[in-house]
Amino acid sequence: MSSSDDLPVARSLAELAGLVERQKGLFVRWSRGPETDLGEVSSTDELTGVPMNGLSANPLDVEDWWEDRSRTLWVARRLYDYAHLPHDKGPGVRPWVLAGRETSRGPDNEPLVADVRPLCWIDGSVIEAAREEVARQESRWGTLRRTGR
Repeated sequence: MSSSDDLPVARSLAELAGLVERQKGLFVRWSRGPETDLGEVSSTDELTGVPMNGLSANPLDVEDWWEDRSRTLWVARRLYDYAHLPHDKGPGVRPWVLAGRETSRGPDNEPLVADVRPLCWIDGSVIEAAREEVARQESRWGTLRRTGR
């Protein structure tokens, strides 16, 4: 595995949507990066501390029910839903795209991915563009961020 610094960077929603259209089995992971994650290729359930058999990630594949709607909007929504994670998880956490094989599901029904192949970082400007794309929609939409009492 080469250095995370060697990964290309997706710099637009259109670029990322094109990647999603060309390749199936892609996921986005919000972490400190492949160098940190690929040592054990395992995530931990934050509530119980139980190790899980793969990296927790979110799928980017477009679902059939989306039909021929905008791939850009699809990708924007997938990014927007978890854009709070860098704030919640601390410095150095950023999104990156990976290909891999889903092994099972985590406690939030998220895919756990093994046989991980890092593809690219996602530039912060893409996250901002995702926020803008979601804001342009007719309905209000919030992230999946959970708040305590």
